Amino acid sequence: MKILVWSMNMPVFVTFWLIVLARITDVSLDTIRTVSIIQGRRAFAAVLGFFEAVVYICAVAKVLLNMNQPVYALAYGLGFAMGTYLGIVIEQRLAFGRQLVILLTPKGRELAAALRAADYFLTEVKGHAQDGDLTILCVEIPRREAQKVIRLACAVDERCVFSVHDIRLADFVERGAPKDIQRKRSWLFPLAALGAFKRGIS
Repeated sequence: MKILVWSMNMPVFVTFWLIVLARITDVSLDTIRTVSIIQGRRAFAAVLGFFEAVVYICAVAKVLLNMNQPVYALAYGLGFAMGTYLGIVIEQRLAFGRQLVILLTPKGRELAAALRAADYFLTEVKGHAQDGDLTILCVEIPRREAQKVIRLACAVDERCVFSVHDIRLADFVERGAPKDIQRKRSWLFPLAALGAFKRGIS
């Protein structure tokens, strides 16, 4: 009798986890696709959208065609929640794109020297605040290196103030620059001079 009950519940059990897996997959793809759209990665976002839609339709169809099994709705919601979390984790690990880190510090010379020694490309701007003169350092980096730069800045100046900004699109040509630095229509954000860039919207 127990074997019979188990055999009857086995298809429902397997379908439950298939729906969960499908929702994890399509919601994770949706999270990464949304970030790709914001960053202007149109082709990559379109490819993700195709696979996301296919998986989504399969999961929804399975739930709607089996409304006599309320447990499938639970699987749908569980997969959505897990997919949202997993999608964010994957996107943070992939860390597409570049960021602009702005550092405000009275120890501008020391921090700039440390960043240049670490082979970062930066721009220095002198500023003035209520507490006195300070230096504004603008550093263009890959997203995955943001925490590394912040830790380095805090090691040099514990009172360093920083802000991090995502970069979408920049158009800049550095005249007379070395070939490994010079760029045209780059997805990066150049910092040879603050007045030499212009923001674009894809």
